[in-house]
Amino acid sequence: MAAEVSPLAVPLPELPPLAGVRLSAAAAGIRYQGRTDVVMMEVAAGSTVAGVFTSNKCPGAPVDWCRTALKAGRARMVVVNAGNANVFTGKAGREACVATAAAAAKLAACQPRQVFIASTGVIGELLPHQKLVAALPALHQALTDDNWEAAARGMMTTDTFPKASTRLARIGDAQVRITGIAKGSGMIAPNMATMLCFVFTDAKLPADALQTMLRKGVDASFNRTTVDSDTSTSDTVLLIATGQAKHGRIPGPDGTAARNRTLADFAQRLNEVLLDLALQVTGDGEGASKRVRIDVTGAASARSAKKIAMAVANSPLVKTAIAGEDANWGRIVMAVGKSGEPADRDKLSIGVGGVWMARDGAVITDYDEAPVVAHMRGKEVEIAIDIGLGGGKATAWTCDLTHGYIEINGSYRS
Repeated sequence: MAAEVSPLAVPLPELPPLAGVRLSAAAAGIRYQGRTDVVMMEVAAGSTVAGVFTSNKCPGAPVDWCRTALKAGRARMVVVNAGNANVFTGKAGREACVATAAAAAKLAACQPRQVFIASTGVIGELLPHQKLVAALPALHQALTDDNWEAAARGMMTTDTFPKASTRLARIGDAQVRITGIAKGSGMIAPNMATMLCFVFTDAKLPADALQTMLRKGVDASFNRTTVDSDTSTSDTVLLIATGQAKHGRIPGPDGTAARNRTLADFAQRLNEVLLDLALQVTGDGEGASKRVRIDVTGAASARSAKKIAMAVANSPLVKTAIAGEDANWGRIVMAVGKSGEPADRDKLSIGVGGVWMARDGAVITDYDEAPVVAHMRGKEVEIAIDIGLGGGKATAWTCDLTHGYIEINGSYRS
């Protein structure tokens, strides 16, 4: 039985072809029946690639494979399967990656190290890679430049809607496109999660420039979001440039200032795509009914503000209060205090929905809870926290925690 679509779902944008990218999806029967579960994305020869991966110390075999492949900075194909994470599978997991990359490389006429692999799903079960390899020839024959939605759907697990984003950017006088697709719903925490994201551009960019922009963009997007504080073993974000667009030369790494100026608009649009996808993931949090934004100001430093914001975002008590539409600002105070960051109870201020509830360590005189409760009944909840100590600020995003999360995860393997 299919899960009910999240009330925070957003429709897919129009996704026109992007020069140098072809996609397909197929049903290989790896875990699911009656739906696509393998995705192939082929890019033009000579495409450059950057990647950011999970910080989990027990990563899946595909993450290890990609980290090694990334060193060459070139990509030709991405193969993704859903339903089986190929994690904690030892030698068999490594062999599955080798076999998949070899078979895909033969189809693309490239080296195996130019094939990137990602898997998502159940941990600890051997991946029947024979089924995956057997599906590749038909996938390759079915590649087209307008299969974005099929690809986004094919890598879903507990997701209730496919996720995509696209922007136009300028490099000099030329226009380039950036398009990304992602999957993610649970086991979502900073430093990535059971989240896969693949972003493509037709720009011609060196791998080192891609890596710098991707790392900064991920830190301001996916690493500021959380659903349940659990950092997955499989999270992967790849940024691939196909080099098909015509634009001016990109300055080399020795000309950092000139490079930054040339790529300023591109970097901004890339950040927009990454944040859009990250917010779609939190909007599809397992059982989520509300998306939550937490703005922290007045912290001792930006780093401290981020840690405080994430402590609030990860608090089960805060998240369940939001689910219950309970304006219990004391739980926010608790979460600030447990973060371990500098805070002074008598300088702390808390607000929800634009209404300050407490200032300088005490509830505001004549505070009226009614507008706060009304705000919490909506789908978008905003929390403001002023620490009152310095100039540090940060924003984090999360969702509420409902009984649906228990139902989904309690029956995930059955």
